[in-house]
Amino acid sequence: MAASKPVEAAGGGGGGGGAGLSRWQLALVLGAPILLGAGALYLWGRRAARRGERRGDSTVKLFSFELIYHFIFQSPLDRAQAAKNKGNKFFKAGKYEHAIQCYTEAISLCPPEKNLDLSTFYQNRAAAYEQLQKWTEVAQDCTKAVELNPKYVKALFRRAKAHEKLDNKKECLEDVTAVCILEAFQNQQSMLLADKVLKLLGKEKAKEKYKNREPLMPSPQFIKSYFSSFTDDIISQPLLKGEKSDEDKDKEGEASEVKENSGYLRAKQYMEEENYDKIISESTKEIEAKGKYMAEALLLRATFYLLIGNANAAKPDLDEVISMEDANVKLRANALIKRGSMYMQQQQPALSTQDFNMAADIDPQNADVYHHRGQLKILLDQIEEAVEDFDECIRLRPDSALAQAQKCFALYRQAYTGNNPLPVQVAMKGFEDVIKKFPKCAEGYALYAQALTDQQQFGKADEMYDKCIDLEPDNATTYVHKGLLQLQWKQDLDKGLELISKAIEIDNKCDFAYETMGTIEVQRGNLDKAIEMFNKAINLAKSEMEMAHLYSLCDAAYAQTEVAKKYGLKPPTL
Repeated sequence: MAASKPVEAAGGGGGGGGAGLSRWQLALVLGAPILLGAGALYLWGRRAARRGERRGDSTVKLFSFELIYHFIFQSPLDRAQAAKNKGNKFFKAGKYEHAIQCYTEAISLCPPEKNLDLSTFYQNRAAAYEQLQKWTEVAQDCTKAVELNPKYVKALFRRAKAHEKLDNKKECLEDVTAVCILEAFQNQQSMLLADKVLKLLGKEKAKEKYKNREPLMPSPQFIKSYFSSFTDDIISQPLLKGEKSDEDKDKEGEASEVKENSGYLRAKQYMEEENYDKIISESTKEIEAKGKYMAEALLLRATFYLLIGNANAAKPDLDEVISMEDANVKLRANALIKRGSMYMQQQQPALSTQDFNMAADIDPQNADVYHHRGQLKILLDQIEEAVEDFDECIRLRPDSALAQAQKCFALYRQAYTGNNPLPVQVAMKGFEDVIKKFPKCAEGYALYAQALTDQQQFGKADEMYDKCIDLEPDNATTYVHKGLLQLQWKQDLDKGLELISKAIEIDNKCDFAYETMGTIEVQRGNLDKAIEMFNKAINLAKSEMEMAHLYSLCDAAYAQTEVAKKYGLKPPTL
């Protein structure tokens, strides 16, 4: 009978005599069943909660009037947000399966046109899957989130991490590249992941490519520069007068006949003529004949195997020379130096150090051992030990301009990294002394120019590079360094590219020139051109480690092209 009172009140006060209901009365009548239902559910919820408290059931406690109210009166989006908030509480409590259920509910409740909200729900669910290490589900939910919000950094980065776990390196790189661009390369975490993946990709690709690469002889300038770094290397010395005849070379450029029928001596003759392609085959003839120059031929063949990037072929020859106890000690020491350098290129510093130490033990008066071990110590950042080795090299060969210049560079690097102005000044003065004492040492000017560039003394650095070019006009590397200086000093892009192009014209096998050109093209936004340059450098790489580095650069450029296509994102350009 309680329901009769409003009806009656409505009839008595209708003013229109009537049986009809006013708008507010109609609303009240229609709302009554809902309110009554809500009240019943509320009472049931309270009783259930009390039963749950006695059982310790936390799930029942969450079934409250507040949730019932939200379910009945809130919009779908509000209900979705409420489910998300509930999921967040579960997430913070470490109850990830419950959180996933809530986020799934939020996704099902959310209106499909609410892209940003929906993308957040997917991303939150991906975060919960991440805690459970369900990487495929993480990647799938992040993909949904990114489809709804293409510049969603959190979803892109989470998907990048999932791809890393799933060993999808290419996809990981594209996602983390997009993140880096969106964050303007300011987030250390995303940049570290990009660097990590690029290195892994580079190593994988280089390992496969280097194993199947066609051997390629470097330029004559590079070969001459390589041999000039040795002073106690028997195989790089000119033929003695008694070892060759005075006959002229024939019209086809064949070597003049040597007085002995020796493949090794013919190889040496070809070396003097810069006819390098025939050296390995002639050395092999000497080795197969077991001639009297067999040790020399093994070392010469190994050296050229190293120069063409075939370390696997070089190692057995070097091993054999090193094991020849009756061979000239300088041959054995030279083989140890070259094998030690090979190990360093293969990132095996312990084996490298072992070989250099053995060389010093068997031939302690060999200046080359200390010169090249000093270079190794610089790479290992053992500067004080490097300086000691250069000092010993200089003691044994006071006229070694190269060792003196490299000692100055080691001292400069130590002072510069220590941020100590006085030792920097001393090191710079040392460079001045070296180029004054050895005015024809191009390496001295080049190293001094690098130090001057660090000190932002650009004008003087430019003069040093000019001196270097005057002494070695066919040294492509110097042109590349001078080109980079123009960019840093005057931001003169045209002049810089002109000088690097000149380097390629001088030596079309200069991988450093192609690498630098590619790097500049990336900064200009010419990614296709950059990839072309990096691929040329890859084909010229002299070691697997160098090739891996170049692949990393190429993959970074390619990832940027893919990100530009997918998301319209491009990094800043020059």
